[in-house]
Amino acid sequence: MLQRDFTDEQIMFRDAYRKFLAAEIVPHMEAWREAGIVDRSAFRKAGEKGFLMVWPEEKYGGMGDPDFRFEQIIIEEAAYARVGDWYSTLHSRLVGPYFTRFGNEEQCQRFLPRCVSGECILAVAMTEPDAGSDLAGMRSTAVEQGDHWVLNGSKTYISNGINADVVIVAAKTDPENNPHHMTLFLVERGMEGFERGRNLKKMGLKAQDTAELFFNDVKVPKANVLGEPGKGFIYLMEGLAEERLIGACGYLSAAQLSWDLTAEFVRERKAFGKPLAAFQNTQFKLAEMRTQLDIAQIFVDQCVRAFNNGALTAVDAAKAKLVTSELQIAAADLGVQLHGGAGYMDEYPISRQCTDAKIATIYAGSSEVMKIIISRDCLSDNYTPFNTRNF
Repeated sequence: MLQRDFTDEQIMFRDAYRKFLAAEIVPHMEAWREAGIVDRSAFRKAGEKGFLMVWPEEKYGGMGDPDFRFEQIIIEEAAYARVGDWYSTLHSRLVGPYFTRFGNEEQCQRFLPRCVSGECILAVAMTEPDAGSDLAGMRSTAVEQGDHWVLNGSKTYISNGINADVVIVAAKTDPENNPHHMTLFLVERGMEGFERGRNLKKMGLKAQDTAELFFNDVKVPKANVLGEPGKGFIYLMEGLAEERLIGACGYLSAAQLSWDLTAEFVRERKAFGKPLAAFQNTQFKLAEMRTQLDIAQIFVDQCVRAFNNGALTAVDAAKAKLVTSELQIAAADLGVQLHGGAGYMDEYPISRQCTDAKIATIYAGSSEVMKIIISRDCLSDNYTPFNTRNF
């Protein structure tokens, strides 16, 4: 059996978080899916228990432990509790670190304690109707005027778009001369000209509010500029490796659950007088998938270790994202097939596993974009052949 190197403290953390999900999140998920949004109380309850943001320093209200394995546990347990569409990690680990990486002390003091407590919910807004993976195609702009900037534009498919109290918005600030000259702005709930559009209906992950955002002459104080003006594109690129690692942990955990659900089903369901698990086709299909999942888990865990050591490369993050997102879809699809007609029924968990899975190969960079990143590395003149690498 594979051994995973979690500490005793992290094992206790996992047990406590599992109990928290069972008591405070799972009982409400169906109602939240019907509503298309998670109640804000979920964030506050998680914050009260210390489960929302683990990494910030104690002066900001956190545990002060940057070890990514705590977030890995949160992601894995959410997947197994089937509450992945309460995507607390978006707030906690995808958006939150922008403050300490690129912000100043005043911004950290002003926002982070309320983010840790769950009072202030975060989102990041990059995607636009005509600009997804191609950030250079962004049309939102901001113009400097005295002591503030004037922001105009629109964003779409923004997770936490309805719930968010602070949105990190990317906009071009020298569109005529440099398409990559972007700045990040902290747009707060209630700012004049900041409007939310529809809470978009989706194929899966239905409790995760996903919205359109509109910015019409929004006056953003200079105190709400995150980092240096013009460096937003660089900042966004710096965060992508972690975003893809976060995704990989989630995709693989969902795939692991799909396998477990299917293995349980085929042991119990009978056809032609014997369990489905007794048929060679079932055995071979699940054996193949079990092997792929275990190999992927080793690679993802290695990427987590690399990230903790500051050594995770964009290419390795892309590899993790590519293989795990494809596995999430494959494991769910196999599960539905082996469930037969039952797999198409929403009362069986594997049905929702399937509809939730498809987005994995699209957001945080599509599979096609991941392949471009990987191929540029492995086909470059600087590529190191395997037998000449320094191990």
